[in-house]
Amino acid sequence: MSQILVRGLEAETIERLKERAKRHKRSLQGEVKTIIEEAVPTRMSMDEAREAALQIRKSFATRIFSDSSELIREDRER
Repeated sequence: MSQILVRGLEAETIERLKERAKRHKRSLQGEVKTIIEEAVPTRMSMDEAREAALQIRKSFATRIFSDSSELIREDRER
């Protein structure tokens, strides 16, 4: 399992995280892990996937692609 180190957190932030962990009956590490895992879902929602697809389409909008049928035909004839 990977690890992460967060430097430069304010002391007040750490105290608030400790209080939150105590309320949820978790360790500080457990609380931070839960916060991160909830913030970054393992799967994209349908709306997120559509938006990502739209961005990809936009990035290719100005490019011109050749017809690959000639290459496929050549490959089949080998």
